[in-house]
Order: sequence, then C-alpha cells, then structure tokens
Amino acid sequence: MSTLSLSPGLLQLLWFVRIVEAGSFAEAARRAGVTTSAISKALTRFEQKHGVRLLHRTTHALSLTDEGDRLFGQGRHLLDSLEQIETSLAELGNQSAIGRVRITAPTAFARACIMPELPAFLHAHPEINIEIQLGDEMADLATRGIDLAIRSGSLVGLPGHISRKLYSFPWIACATPEYLRLHGVPETPADLAGHRQIGFRNKGTGQIDNWRFVSPVNGKAIRHVPRPKHVFDDGEAAWSIVRAGFGIGWAPAWLGLDDLRSGHVVEILKDWRIAEAPLSAVRLEKRHTPARTQIVMDFLAALPSTWQI
Repeated sequence: MSTLSLSPGLLQLLWFVRIVEAGSFAEAARRAGVTTSAISKALTRFEQKHGVRLLHRTTHALSLTDEGDRLFGQGRHLLDSLEQIETSLAELGNQSAIGRVRITAPTAFARACIMPELPAFLHAHPEINIEIQLGDEMADLATRGIDLAIRSGSLVGLPGHISRKLYSFPWIACATPEYLRLHGVPETPADLAGHRQIGFRNKGTGQIDNWRFVSPVNGKAIRHVPRPKHVFDDGEAAWSIVRAGFGIGWAPAWLGLDDLRSGHVVEILKDWRIAEAPLSAVRLEKRHTPARTQIVMDFLAALPSTWQI
C-alpha cells in the first residue's frame, strides 16, 4: 500500500485493487500486514458511500461486477502512478545525500579539530564533497552559498538563521611549566601585569582581545586588558609562542589539547575561569535541509566534545 498521505476514499479504492490482485481478502490482508476485517470494512464503506457493488463475494471466490471491472482499471492506473511517485521521491531523497557541502569555520578550530577527523569522514561518505572556507568573520551564507557556519559565542541578532549547539569549551590562561618556574605563577588576574603576555589581534575588530575571568570569591566578572610583548592575529601562531615558553596566553582549550594533556603547557588561574563558551553550527532557515548537510552536521557534532583537561 502506498505510504503517501491519501484521502479515505482513495485508500479504500486502492484496497479494492489489492484485494482483486491478491484473489482474496485474507491474502490481501496478509500481504499488507493488516487484519482481514479491516480491509473488508474499508471496501464495504466505499461501496456504501458511492452506492455501488464492486465484488461478487462467495465462500470460495471473488468476481468483479461490471462497476468493479470499470473501477479496477482506473484504480490500477492510480496505484501505478503512486508507486512511480514514491520511487521518484526515494531517488530524490538519495540524491540529497550526494553533492557538495560548503562550510565556513574559524581557521584555528578547523585546523585543530575538523581537519584531523575529516579524512575518516570522507572515506565513509565518498558521495559527499566538502568545501571549507576558513575565516573568523560571520559570512553572508546566502550570498556565498554557505551551507553551515561554525561559530562560537552569542548568535543573537541573526534573523533567518537557525543554529544547533555542538558543544562548549573553556577559555584558559596558560603557560609552560618552565616559564612559570622562571617567572612565578600568577595567583590572581592582577598578577598578570608582571608577566610577559602573548596577545591575539582580532582580525574582525583590529583590536587585541581582552582576557576575561570571574572572581571565585564573589562571582564578579573581571576584564584583563593585556599589554602583550608579542601579538599575533592567528590563534595557532599565538599558541606556538606560548608553547615555546615566551609568555602567558589566553585561548580556547581546544587550541592546544594535546599540549595541555601532556603537561607541556599548563593552565593557570583555573579557579578564575569564565563559563564555557558554546560552539554552534549555523545555517539558513529553510523548510528542507538536504540529507548531505544533515550528515555533515552530525559529523561535526560527533567531533571530540569533551574539553576537560
């Protein structure tokens, strides 16, 4: 029986066709996985509503009436058309899982978190083509033909877009053990003034990002304005200098998970961490999302999402 949504009358007509093809009510019910009573009642309701008799019923056989013979051909044509439509819909659904998905993502995040996992995904889904555009600005998705944008922080003020939270991560202040052995360990954000600081210049604003903390005593937000010795506009470059022992940096934990877990770089001021920041996949609000886009979004959501260190 067709899975398309049809009116009761059309469904009853299709049951009639199935009954004739099966040769009995019982066999038609068995093939459809319903009760004999259900399809018998459906046919009876159809006959009563239209004032016709479609079948001669005997104990051992069924035969078509003149009216039934006329309707059977039309019903068979309708059923063939519906099956063709369902086949076409299934093919379109499969095709929506094939093709290109365009993603824009912060450069450092894409390199640190997406690229290491992408080869395995591409091997598993050879029918999907990936295009990744690196950048930290929020792109015009419609103009650039972007399917998904990976972004952190607040997404308020983006009408016509919908987002799916992928995971959250902490921002941390950190340095190498050797740097801290030589220069001491800051106990409060105010102590950072006496240390070499590695700054990050935001390409979007042109400004050096402030560092943010929360007092473990009273919960008060603290904004530290760094006076950096070295400044970079690329997260990985900034991390490499922190990793090399040239000062203290403030960065998302995912940027250096391997270094943090191995102890090559350690977190300081852990008790002063701000709340974890969300990372989301953003797309244009559409009535239908192609299967290929949903598959890629599920892949992104399944990336390592535990940033505990």
